[in-house]
Amino acid sequence: MRHHRSTLIKAAALVAAGALALTACGDSGSDDPGADGTGGGDEKVTIRFSWWGSDTRHELTQQVIDAFEAEHPNITVEADYTDWDSYFDKLSTSVAGGDAPDVITQEERYLTDYATKGVLADLGSLGLDTSKIDESVLASGTIDDKLYGVATGVNAYAVVADPEAFETAGVEMPDDTTWTWQDYVDVANEVSEKSGGKIFGAQDYGFNEPGFSIFARQRGEALYTPEGTLGYDDATLAQWWQYSMDLQKAGGTPGAAETVEVDGGGPEQSLIGTGKGAMAWFWTNQLTAITEAAGHPLKLLRVPGETENERSGMYFKPAMFYSVSATSEHPEESAMFVDFLVNSTEAGELLLSDRGLPANTDVREAVTPKFNDTDKQAAEFLASLDDVVVDGPPVPPNGAGEVADITKRINQEVLFERLTPQEAAEQYTSEVNTAIGQ
Repeated sequence: MRHHRSTLIKAAALVAAGALALTACGDSGSDDPGADGTGGGDEKVTIRFSWWGSDTRHELTQQVIDAFEAEHPNITVEADYTDWDSYFDKLSTSVAGGDAPDVITQEERYLTDYATKGVLADLGSLGLDTSKIDESVLASGTIDDKLYGVATGVNAYAVVADPEAFETAGVEMPDDTTWTWQDYVDVANEVSEKSGGKIFGAQDYGFNEPGFSIFARQRGEALYTPEGTLGYDDATLAQWWQYSMDLQKAGGTPGAAETVEVDGGGPEQSLIGTGKGAMAWFWTNQLTAITEAAGHPLKLLRVPGETENERSGMYFKPAMFYSVSATSEHPEESAMFVDFLVNSTEAGELLLSDRGLPANTDVREAVTPKFNDTDKQAAEFLASLDDVVVDGPPVPPNGAGEVADITKRINQEVLFERLTPQEAAEQYTSEVNTAIGQ
């Protein structure tokens, strides 16, 4: 399926390249989207906006579209949405057929694929106001000094902890401003031991590559370099998996079979969501779902190891991106709509945390009083990281869409002890290099 998407994207490159010249010819010359407030006059135009998500997201997004259309009666925004599983197949087919949506929701693993094939416009050249978005967040959507995607909202990958589980086990909550990776292993094992096995200290963290990205960044390395190559030593990846095995062998995490089953159940069926675990790794925007499943308050913690080495590894991750098609017949109006999505308090009040906490810091501050308790906690947690986050990782290279599946599969091999951490690291590096064309 991944190769099918790449083929369609490549086929779309010729379509996009030809249309770029036409788009440039129709440019109004204004650097400010909607400088006249109507998107170039009273001409009636229709733009198409694509996104993925749940029924709730669709309903919220339609409310935002209605609000935008009320302000700009000459612009009609046509909704084009589907579920996550079929979104990128549908998008690549549309792009290859010369019928790309005007405003496209993107995911970081595929942004480079589309940008480097000439499918996406430079939002900077369209005059999008990004003055209230953190520089590290903007960098995550920037390729060769061009902004191909602006963050819909931001998250952070963090440890979610259950204070009740720690209390039940009689173990003190860790100090997340100083704890090391060995502290994480030790405290998880201690929770399992002192609870008599009723509560696992932690849920396995190895199914998601963002966790390793942080681990590598803490050591001055990286999952990906700005040049699109791998930027870590195999020994570093092997150590990441060794900590995982230290946890499993001491009982701090469940056995392999249970771990795989739990991972497949999602946040709501996680150990921490079902009252069977003390710690798990999730994105901050998942806190509400896990808390509702747990039925009592949970707490966000910084990941271990942030003060263990010369630098920290945590970063602000765009939940997703908004992009504008390079072949759009209405780039100015499309940029106006993106501006409304990102910079409008009205849109922020409707969407709240649905696409991550607002990337525009002024909008985030304005809508925080409307957040539920867990989103307020997430907003406070992100604010507390302002002095911790050094930078963001570069945009993942072409082929990064395959890496999530590679990570899950090889992590499972490690858990079942079919591969040692070192063997897994070597295989992982080989497979990811193949995926990204190295």
